[in-house]
Amino acid sequence: MADIAELTALIEPEVKALGFDLVRIKLFGSGDEYTLQIMAERPETKQLVIEDCATISRRLSDVLDEVDPIEEAYRLEVSSPGIDRPLTRLHDFMEWAGHEAKIAAIEAVAGRKSFRGLLNGVEGENILFTDAKAGDVVIPFAMVGDAKLILTDALIAASMPLSSDGADEFETEE
Repeated sequence: MADIAELTALIEPEVKALGFDLVRIKLFGSGDEYTLQIMAERPETKQLVIEDCATISRRLSDVLDEVDPIEEAYRLEVSSPGIDRPLTRLHDFMEWAGHEAKIAAIEAVAGRKSFRGLLNGVEGENILFTDAKAGDVVIPFAMVGDAKLILTDALIAASMPLSSDGADEFETEE
């Protein structure tokens, strides 16, 4: 299977050249059913619209076809990180401070590997976090295995869509 660091070195400059930030690259699957998932966002809005996904997909398809860095057959999927987005970069923990999140550490931190609570920001290479059970903890970024925001009303309010064009309209009966 392809190396994520090599894929990142190939993909990130292409995404940046289009004016987007790369959020995550993930290659998953087995047998003959692999998916290369690319999550990206506009730096100013933290979102993508469908046209942005298509633009990135076309650019990456051309590059990936030319370089062919993945031996197995795969499907390319380009998407926005979504409202309950993964937190993959240190600055994500700062930008989303004040929101609830789940963090899974790769090794025990303060006697725990699983945290759920409030992001309080970043200090150096450490995430400041208030866990619902353990209280205030400092989690080294290097120890984060997986992290994502938790869907709350506050997160929904902070993540209003750029446009509702194309969204289904529903009529209600009174």
